[in-house]
Amino acid sequence: MIGQYFYNESTRNVVVAFGTLFNQIQLTKKDASGNVVQTMKVPLAYGPKQKWLSRLTEDPNLSKKVAVTLPRIGFEISGLSYDATRKQNKIIKAKKVLDGTDSSQLKSGFMPVPYNVDFELYVLAKNSDDALQIVEQILPIFQPEYTVTMKEIPELDIIRDVPIVLNSIGYEDDYEGDFTSRRSIVYTLSFTAKYYLYGPITSTNVIRTVQVDQYADTAVNAPAREQRYTVAPTPANAAATE
Repeated sequence: MIGQYFYNESTRNVVVAFGTLFNQIQLTKKDASGNVVQTMKVPLAYGPKQKWLSRLTEDPNLSKKVAVTLPRIGFEISGLSYDATRKQNKIIKAKKVLDGTDSSQLKSGFMPVPYNVDFELYVLAKNSDDALQIVEQILPIFQPEYTVTMKEIPELDIIRDVPIVLNSIGYEDDYEGDFTSRRSIVYTLSFTAKYYLYGPITSTNVIRTVQVDQYADTAVNAPAREQRYTVAPTPANAAATE
């Protein structure tokens, strides 16, 4: 049983969808008169918070040729857990008839398994106003959840709404070191995405002929058959969608 290869990219698609939510956040800087002097797109990358903080600690002036700038947003998976509250009947199958020349083929798969994937989103900045600009563009969207629509299994045309829930917000302001040390402000936002994991998708031939035999009684000895019904499509090579 275990060892049959399949990969539906379910978790990968959720990670991509989660990151896409935050890849268009803008940041503006104004002069003393309130005029906008600079507008920038906040960079987004997958990676742990410790990675960015270590980079800043080792090179506070960012003089080395490494692509790390502040402000920036980072995120990572922090855990996976089974969600029994969304469990479905595991013997039900989802099916889809292939279009075109393969209309005699039927693809199917059992009901998926509900899982929660936890994310940590990090907002890193060197001054408070930059961090607040970013955080304020995120928080009003989650009340406390935001739903994204995903095509989970293209082979079966399964489209589902995936809620992403904001669980908590943490705040850190690093004042360690002397007055010349670089300051780092970090907001940590914890999210949970409620999605499904699918098993292997199988292909079978469409049933074109059905035969039913009727008997007069259920005696121990084999009873005589009274009549037989046979049903077949017309024409015999009709597509499954017709």
